[in-house]
Amino acid sequence: MALTVLSVAYPFAPVGPDVVGGAEQVLSALDRALVRNGHHSIIIACKGSETAGRLITLPSGRGPIDDVVRQERWAQMRRLIAWVLTQERVDLVHLHGIDFHEYLPEGIPTLATLHLPLDWYPGWIFQRRPNLWLHCVSEAQHRTAPDGASLLPPVPNGAPQALFETRQRKRDHALLLSRICPEKGIHLALQACRLVDVPLLIGGQIFPYEAHQRYFREEVAQLLDSRRKFLGPLDFDRKRRLLASARCVIVPSLVAETSSLTAIEALACGTPVIAFAKGALPEVIEDGRTGFIVDDVLEMAQAVSAAPSLDPAACRAAARERFSPETMERRYLDLYRQLTDTGRRAEC
Repeated sequence: MALTVLSVAYPFAPVGPDVVGGAEQVLSALDRALVRNGHHSIIIACKGSETAGRLITLPSGRGPIDDVVRQERWAQMRRLIAWVLTQERVDLVHLHGIDFHEYLPEGIPTLATLHLPLDWYPGWIFQRRPNLWLHCVSEAQHRTAPDGASLLPPVPNGAPQALFETRQRKRDHALLLSRICPEKGIHLALQACRLVDVPLLIGGQIFPYEAHQRYFREEVAQLLDSRRKFLGPLDFDRKRRLLASARCVIVPSLVAETSSLTAIEALACGTPVIAFAKGALPEVIEDGRTGFIVDDVLEMAQAVSAAPSLDPAACRAAARERFSPETMERRYLDLYRQLTDTGRRAEC
């Protein structure tokens, strides 16, 4: 039986295959999988989103994102969700934003994917409540749940199929794909590549948060030069070509990564990954085979030099075995049916 799923994005980042955020890319993949499998997909997301299903766009905001803007956007989101639920027979709501608790619907089966470190969410969300299910995106993230938390088994992210099929001649550049913000450690990758004089290309977006913009001005921009360049946001085609041609991808995150879609996508393209041992990254990367786990900038620089010695085929095979798009999509579609059936039984 066809399902109607309402997916709700983080209200300050667009959804689509070409966007920067991992959560937004996963939502986009699930939207396309729903449509491809004959289901009805509805998405609430901000302006600039691209979807396969029906898109309902949040009103545009202006200026920097502060507390006043957040409260306004959350109120808009609550109104839109309520409106959709009165207009459509929705079987399941799937929430992806870190702030999902601010617009949590009542009385309908709801799944919330916890894409970010669990201690970034308010503690009360982990208490069992009717019609709400939570899950993580990796075993490492799942293990950090507070005592008594009620969580479904994790569903690992998958890389798009097109990345497994991408072949490019390897070039000399390292690559970094990320939101531009302090916790992503972009300045450390720049320092490491300057130490060994390797070109570094940085793809990403600077969102209108004051702290993010200040970080770029004060800690990133001053390390850029003719061989270390900031490219801005990348569309999917350019991203996959750069991923496949890079000598390595660097994930210099300073916080516990819950999965790192960038690392998974790099492996799918046959490119090794260099990262700190943060969160799930040691589970994604096989140290010395599909990348290197490092402790500091000097070790990162040494790993950048050594990256061409690793076998692209081994990277691609590891990604296919553990992070295929088919596996992720199948697990989510099965979960949608399971939770919908549970909700229907509860109504009887």
